[in-house]
Amino acid sequence: QVQLVESGGGSVQAGGSLRLSCAASGSTFGINTMGWYRQAPGKQREMVALITLGTGATDYADSVKGRFTISRDYAKNTHYLQMNSLKPEDTGVYYCYARKFSTDNWGQGTQVTVSS
Repeated sequence: QVQLVESGGGSVQAGGSLRLSCAASGSTFGINTMGWYRQAPGKQREMVALITLGTGATDYADSVKGRFTISRDYAKNTHYLQMNSLKPEDTGVYYCYARKFSTDNWGQGTQVTVSS
């Protein structure tokens, strides 16, 4: 079983920055993709950024391209989401995600609030 623990959420004014971290532990063998999803109040959970571990290829939601960057520290088994130029519409609960073989795994979520 994979455990995912997020940190780094909080409140910031529009235009500010935050960095989220997600540490993976437990049975991490077989994880091929990691990333971040978010869910705003009253909306469905949506993909924010993904990274493929084998190739390092990244994928971003159109709404965050050029502002957010996903990265990974393989030695620490941790990945990060650097969020710059934050907007009020970025507000939501951000979930760490890991795909192990064909199974989706989720962290508990961390709140990000951006005020105008």
